[in-house]
Amino acid sequence: MIGSYVAVGDSFTEGVGDPGPDGAFVGWADRFAVLLADRRPEGDFGYTNLAVRGKLLDQIVEDQLPQAKELAPDLVSFCGGGNDIIRPGSDPDEVAERFERAVAELTSAVGRVLVTTGFDTRGVPVLKHLRGKIATYNLHVRAIADRYGCPVLDLWSLKTIQDRRAWDNDRLHLSPEGHTRVALRAGQVLGLEVPADPDQPWPPLPPRGTLEVRRDDIHWAREYLVPWIGRRLRGESSGDRVVAKGNLSPYDIKMRIESVV
Repeated sequence: MIGSYVAVGDSFTEGVGDPGPDGAFVGWADRFAVLLADRRPEGDFGYTNLAVRGKLLDQIVEDQLPQAKELAPDLVSFCGGGNDIIRPGSDPDEVAERFERAVAELTSAVGRVLVTTGFDTRGVPVLKHLRGKIATYNLHVRAIADRYGCPVLDLWSLKTIQDRRAWDNDRLHLSPEGHTRVALRAGQVLGLEVPADPDQPWPPLPPRGTLEVRRDDIHWAREYLVPWIGRRLRGESSGDRVVAKGNLSPYDIKMRIESVV
């Protein structure tokens, strides 16, 4: 029985793309915390989300891991390295070495460490060219998990999130439904009975014409790709002025989720 959970990571774990009624993000980790808390007596579950968007692996290790170790929870989810991998010139082998050192540090201090792989970016503009690097990093993550006895949240194999409805308009972060499916898969990884099947097929969509696809691509490039490139060139991060959500009540999370359904 997991009585406490801490989430560390970047925008994926912060929940970018899954806004609550107040505009603050929910995300898969918060939704997963609700699944865990539902198996405990009311009020007998602790949850803290330390993730901040835009953070590189070393920043996560420096800023978030000490807090996670101090809290000493039964479970930590650790997703990191994705922002490193998509940077030009990055080496997935070297990033994986740093990731392993962090996993070794965490597993010596907390109950269990759930690690995540990267997404299959086959259908994602720009990122599809990094598919080989992401796959290489994923193989390292799986090998590290084997060495340290970590359960693996395998996002590459969750085929239903390759549907465009699983993604936010920026095509870099999951939509609320995408985050929900990841939370359900995380529950399955830990052997929980989950309320829905994350592999459930999406309803069919009408075919899209070439002109519509091109118009959407132009809009996406103008609204999201150009600003993202601009931040990279200026050395800025989307998380420079963002504070982690910190300690959260699973009951409050559930109420926020239900209010936007």
